[in-house]
Amino acid sequence: MSRPAEDVAAPDDAAATPTTAGAARVPWARATAVVGVLVVAVALAYLQSGSGIVVSQAVVTGILVGGVYGLVAMGLTLIFGVLDIVNFAHGAFLALALFGTYWLVTALGLHPLVALAGNIVAMFVLGALVQRGVLAGAMDRPLENQLLITLGLAMIIENGLLLFFGADPRSVALPGDRGVAILGAVADLSRILAFAGALVLAGALFLLLQRTRLGTAIRAVAASSTGAELVGIDTRRIYVLTFAIGTACAGAAGTLLAPLVTIEPTTGAQFTIIAFVVVVLGGMGNVVGALVSGLVIGLAEQLGGLLLPGQSPLLAVFIVFVLVLFLRPQGLFGRSG
Repeated sequence: MSRPAEDVAAPDDAAATPTTAGAARVPWARATAVVGVLVVAVALAYLQSGSGIVVSQAVVTGILVGGVYGLVAMGLTLIFGVLDIVNFAHGAFLALALFGTYWLVTALGLHPLVALAGNIVAMFVLGALVQRGVLAGAMDRPLENQLLITLGLAMIIENGLLLFFGADPRSVALPGDRGVAILGAVADLSRILAFAGALVLAGALFLLLQRTRLGTAIRAVAASSTGAELVGIDTRRIYVLTFAIGTACAGAAGTLLAPLVTIEPTTGAQFTIIAFVVVVLGGMGNVVGALVSGLVIGLAEQLGGLLLPGQSPLLAVFIVFVLVLFLRPQGLFGRSG
């Protein structure tokens, strides 16, 4: 299995040649263009609403929500970048983490943030078991086989949650939750903590991929599984660990989102759609691009509600998505080839 190496598989260069240095400047040029477009969107939103407070609220909310979107998408893009599997069960794993958080908080009386560690470990183990026991046999099979397996997993998880917990909506309250003033806007403390947690976990994942032997092995397998095997890397072990890490990202996102969303068996489906949009927008297999694109999608969702009043906020998200696919099919930070 071989594919173009994205950021998840980028090797550590001892010295950059003029060619690679020039290529490194390209993502910064794209990032600058993205920031410029967002500034224009903010200005248009201000002209549309006529209220700086309303625009500030949309920007702050968009950034806070986008950080969590990025965390959800990072797990998905990591799995695709290494295993080359489009995981349609990712949102179902997130829903499972939501209900896990609900059970830990209501049955055991744990603080939602304390439940974060337990959910990460549990989802890591579950991801390893699913990859080793279910997906390992489909690694070299046609794409449609993998898609059907992950779709089947999603249906099993969602219906299992429906069977054990029922269809009644549930919620988790963060103790001491209150409004916090930020740049003239007001954000719930739970939303701020979710954003901060997403950034910390994203930073930890980045350091794992770039500064550890395991991360080097993961990036090597992402670049070329055959080449990785030739230098002695156990690719089957890397596949298991990568899928486990990606599933743990979904578990962490589920815990952070628990105080912010209505908990239902199908809640993860909406995040699956958003996550795929973020992954494609950032470049398939690009972990850093997923985080940045998550912020872009969060802002597009909130500013779209101001620019297109009366329409679904997702309309602006899909407009951005279609434009990027038309202008740059490999995504904002993906590489052609």
